[in-house]
Amino acid sequence: MTNSVAPRSLPRPAMWIPLLLFFGISVGGLYYVKWAPYYAKAFHAAAQHSIGASILSGTRAAASPLSWQAGVAYSVAYLKAVWQALLLGLALAAGAETLLPRAMLTRIFSGRAASLRAALLGVPSMMCTCCAAPIAVGLMECETSPAAALIYWLANPVLNPATLVFIGFVLGWQWMALRLVLGVALVFALGHWAARWVPQAAARALQPPAPAASPPGAPERHFLLAWGAAFLRLAVRLIPEYAVLVFALGMLRAWLFPEMTPEIGHAPWLAPALAAAGTLFVIPTAGEVPIIQVLQHFGLGAPGAAALLMTLPSVSLPSLAMLGRAFPWRVVAALGFGTFLFGLLAAGLAALLPW
Repeated sequence: MTNSVAPRSLPRPAMWIPLLLFFGISVGGLYYVKWAPYYAKAFHAAAQHSIGASILSGTRAAASPLSWQAGVAYSVAYLKAVWQALLLGLALAAGAETLLPRAMLTRIFSGRAASLRAALLGVPSMMCTCCAAPIAVGLMECETSPAAALIYWLANPVLNPATLVFIGFVLGWQWMALRLVLGVALVFALGHWAARWVPQAAARALQPPAPAASPPGAPERHFLLAWGAAFLRLAVRLIPEYAVLVFALGMLRAWLFPEMTPEIGHAPWLAPALAAAGTLFVIPTAGEVPIIQVLQHFGLGAPGAAALLMTLPSVSLPSLAMLGRAFPWRVVAALGFGTFLFGLLAAGLAALLPW
């Protein structure tokens, strides 16, 4: 008697094509957009102890005054830095919805080890908070664990290994150690705490309605068409509001970050103010490194620098607005407030440590 295997246990070859496409986009896109450029930039950081001018103020002590031109200039500079990663984030978010089997995502982003797996997947992605936000939205729409989706999102910018290397070469390895230790705590503690504000019923209500079943005998939509439709849907939902907020923050950045002098740089009120500003402001990947370096040159003290080190990359007003498309407002508020508190914690530790 021979053992027989049910046909459903052996996937058809065509079922592997979308899966291979997704992993090809992931590896190829990340290599082109993130891994190769950051590998080269690491050598520049080691040799020059710099990775460029501050996107906030260039090489000056203050950002451009409030004006429409300031908003346009920042928007152009920011989008030139992130547009490739943003497109990749949208492509991966759409791919998670349409190219990957739902059971696979459920296994990866659910269960007892889901948080650890989510963090380990977020570290090599190296996305900034805004470029990773569409992926977190896509994961929630696939009904994964809210905590795992948030931890993946936070791990991208906070535990970015390239940024940690840049911090070590440019700011000092003690700053890299502070970012790593507090970053791990922020990713897991804040991800789990914010996810507690997502009731199970609310999580189900936030999912988009399932598409109507095709009539018997009707052909299924090709996976490339489904992927393209999901990409456009995410882009239309997320990009307009995102672009408006980037412009507004760029226009107002002189109000968020005061002109730096040694007197202001060591004022007791500065660290909480910078923690709040860093929570709201939007920067590209590793943008906090030259921002802190330039401000330190003009007198920024250790507490203010530590507050920016933790808050600038973690969240931003545009990324929180994008997450608000998939999470209740209480989760968004918890993420912002929790990031602000971690900024204060970093500032307090920096004030006590012998720098």
